[in-house]
Amino acid sequence: EVQLVESGGGLVQAGGSLRLSCAAPGFRFDDYTIGWFRQAPGKEREGVAYISSSDITTYYEDSAKGRFTVSIDNAKNTVYLQMNSLKPEDAAVYYCAASSIGGLLRVGVSPQRSHFYEYWGQGTQVTVSA
Repeated sequence: EVQLVESGGGLVQAGGSLRLSCAAPGFRFDDYTIGWFRQAPGKEREGVAYISSSDITTYYEDSAKGRFTVSIDNAKNTVYLQMNSLKPEDAAVYYCAASSIGGLLRVGVSPQRSHFYEYWGQGTQVTVSA
């Protein structure tokens, strides 16, 4: 059983930054695609950013482009989401998820479809004050 553990959420003022972490204790992200998703109250869960563990290909949804950066430290089995210039509309519970489809970002399909991901973390809350 793969366990994903998010951390790094919190309260930040608009314009501030946070770095989220997604750790997988005892598990290696060998040829996996890891995605960051978020869900705000009353809204559907949406994809934010994704990374391939094998070739470090990244993909960002429009909401994240230019402000968020996804990265991976394979030695630590940890994926990061650096979020800068945060806006109140970024407030949500952020989840990381892992897909065993390692080439997901190379096959021309939207990586934000939830059914691609077998493993999900419990989420970490991000609150952005205006």
